[in-house]
Amino acid sequence: MKKNRAFSSLSRPGDYSLAAMKGSLRLLLLAGWLCCHTSAAGQDTNFWIFLCFGQSNMEGYPGLEEQDKSGVDPRFQMFAAVDFPKQERQKGHWYPAVPPLCRPGNGIGPADYFGRTLVSNLPPRIRVGVVNVSVAGCKIELFEPASCEAYATEAPPWMKGIIKTYGGNPYQWLVDAAKQARRDGVIKGILLHQGESNTGDRSWPGKVKGVYAGLLTDLDLKAEDVPLIAGEVVNADQQGACASMNSIIGDLPKTIPTAHVISSAGCPAKPDRLHFTPAGYRELGTRYGLKMLSLLSRPTGPAE
Repeated sequence: MKKNRAFSSLSRPGDYSLAAMKGSLRLLLLAGWLCCHTSAAGQDTNFWIFLCFGQSNMEGYPGLEEQDKSGVDPRFQMFAAVDFPKQERQKGHWYPAVPPLCRPGNGIGPADYFGRTLVSNLPPRIRVGVVNVSVAGCKIELFEPASCEAYATEAPPWMKGIIKTYGGNPYQWLVDAAKQARRDGVIKGILLHQGESNTGDRSWPGKVKGVYAGLLTDLDLKAEDVPLIAGEVVNADQQGACASMNSIIGDLPKTIPTAHVISSAGCPAKPDRLHFTPAGYRELGTRYGLKMLSLLSRPTGPAE
């Protein structure tokens, strides 16, 4: 088999189906790409970990539906970045990725169907894990080490409570959680959904670049091995309250060559026009997953 052969078909979890790419992802099992990435002793190179951060849409907006609580492949795992008392999950341990994945009380977000899409398409020996540290309503500045303290000081009381959950520094909390999680696997990508609170900020791509670069440095990762995938906010076709931000998000690959943007077009939104419905999250998360699958079939490089 030739290395990095293209796709012929991809499947979506549940009732989704798609034949949008050529070749077969199943060929990854034999692809040389899988063999050229090594890790420290004790890590399972077949356990692929993805870091997730952002604001409320990445948290997962409250309101779980029954169909999202079951049918999760045990190969899809979540790393508890905090304690989940009701779910009997302890911080620092892996669990089946039954939502919520970020904190107790959240709903589903892009990470849910991202992971389900991956395990639906990857060879059986590959497992997928997500580490999610997100803060509702926050600007990207909260994840900038130099800006975090000042931003947290001026945050509204409800946000301060979330920030306190992450030890007062969500960025460092994510780094520390990632270091612990990768003892068991290999970090393969970073997922971002944030921007509503930075609407109109033309410097946003540069700020994201700083956070991404910091994560790569602090975790000793290479950009070509760990792409960044960012999703659009609620689209104009859903009367998104912050839809104008999508043009700025769309510029991200110009600033970060290994960044890729996921369209939110057609993803249903809630009446607040800020958050997606469960169906919207399923579709958006599936798109995240399909993009990552396409990247995994070839060496990671600049966005198209």
